[in-house]
Amino acid sequence: MGTLYLVRHGQASFGADDYDQLSPLGTQQAQQLGHYWQARGMRFDAVYTGTLKRHVQTLEGIAQTLQGLPPAQTLPALNEYDSHALIRCIHPEPLGPVDTPETYRAHFRLLCDAMAQWMSGVISPQGMPTWEVFSGDIRQALDQMRRQHHAGNVLVVSSGGPISTATSLVLGAGPEVSIALNMRIRNTAVTELSMSSKRLMLQTFNTLNHLDTPETKDWVTFA
Repeated sequence: MGTLYLVRHGQASFGADDYDQLSPLGTQQAQQLGHYWQARGMRFDAVYTGTLKRHVQTLEGIAQTLQGLPPAQTLPALNEYDSHALIRCIHPEPLGPVDTPETYRAHFRLLCDAMAQWMSGVISPQGMPTWEVFSGDIRQALDQMRRQHHAGNVLVVSSGGPISTATSLVLGAGPEVSIALNMRIRNTAVTELSMSSKRLMLQTFNTLNHLDTPETKDWVTFA
C-alpha cells in the first residue's frame, strides 16, 4: 500500500491583481509543513505539482525544510479552475474590491452558484473545459499516480478545486459534495489517499497537524 499526500498551496494573494503568488504567510505555512515532515522522517518517492506559481512556490517552501525530495513532475490536470471566468458567466458586472467580510462572503456565494451551474452544464465559462473534462483529467492523473507508485509515498501540490474533486471521485460523491469540500480546504492542508494497485481510498481530509502548535495556531487561512 502507498499514500498520496494531496497538499493545497499556501496562502495566496487574494484580492490582489495577481492572486497566483504566495503571501509571506503562505511561504511560512509551506516551510512549516516541510519542517513537520522532516522531524518525522517523512520521505517521498515521487512529487507532482500543477503549473501555477502558487503550486511551485509552495513546493519550494516545503523543500527548504524537508530534505531529499525527488524532482517534481508537472501535470496541468492539477491546476485550479478559473474562478473569475466562472463568476463572470453569472455576474458580468465588476464585483469591485473583495476587502470586507461582506464582500468576501458575496464573492464565494457567487462562486458556489457558478460552480454548480458549470458542473450541471448550464454555463460554459470562456477558456475553461467542461466539468466532465476537468474532473476526467483529474481522474486520469490519479490513475497514473496509482499505477506508477501504488507502493510508495507521493506528494501532490495542487489547489482546492482539484483536491476536492479527487476526494469526491474517490468517495463516489456528486458535484455538490465537491463544492462543499472545496469551500472548506485550508491552505497547506493535507488530504491522504491510500492506494493499492487497484484502487484509491480516503484516509484523511483537510488536516493541519503541522500548524497545531501555540506558535502557529493563528496561521490557518482559507484563501
